[in-house]
Amino acid sequence: MNAKNIPQHIAIIMDGNGRWAKKRGLPRAAGHKRGAESLREAVRACNELGVKHLTVYAFSTENWQRPEDEVGFLMGLFLEAINNEVNKLHKNNVRIRFLGRLQQFSKELQEKMRWAMDLTEKNTAGNLNVMVNYGGRAEITDAVNEIVKGIEGSEGGGGRRKEITEEEIENNLYTKGIPDPDLLIRTANEMRISNFLLWQIAYSEIYVTDVLWPDFNKQELIKAIEEYGKRERRFGKTSEQLK
Repeated sequence: MNAKNIPQHIAIIMDGNGRWAKKRGLPRAAGHKRGAESLREAVRACNELGVKHLTVYAFSTENWQRPEDEVGFLMGLFLEAINNEVNKLHKNNVRIRFLGRLQQFSKELQEKMRWAMDLTEKNTAGNLNVMVNYGGRAEITDAVNEIVKGIEGSEGGGGRRKEITEEEIENNLYTKGIPDPDLLIRTANEMRISNFLLWQIAYSEIYVTDVLWPDFNKQELIKAIEEYGKRERRFGKTSEQLK
């Protein structure tokens, strides 16, 4: 693969765990467990291929509406994954960040997430961003509220109105300091964004595959990157301008 065609940042909507399990007559939990293995392989593959940032959609603000036993299983799976995988990530110099409204999780899970982020904070070989209790609308709402608080707290509490800029919003997103995704991958052939990175994917290339997430592997990732390499990214300009 041509190194110049390797995206700096890949984001993935990991869809299809439930369908994978249903096709095999297994409980949905089995699909989630197999999906966690696919994530492990994706992290390893990105590291090998030179992808600097990998951002995955692990649990949305809407996923709390799922059956209670499934939500409970996912919370346990998050804890298990942190306990089993973070030291390996650290050994391989990978930084992990959990981004979203983390305060809604149990105290134990919040502490584990904070421990993992603190442990790997200075790692430089790669970055894994796990979006949990995340929603694109919630993220933008939280960013705007932070800006408003700053306005109200400035000028001695005068709350002087001012124009809010794109730069201010970007600086208050959960992903502050992380480049926007070059490539967004969605598995399971679903043609929607699902409230994921609404601000950040404005100019991302989108690749949709019918492969269910538990079956997604390094070769499938390479297919997505190869397709990305064929795209012309114009960012509003014409082809002639780029040339």
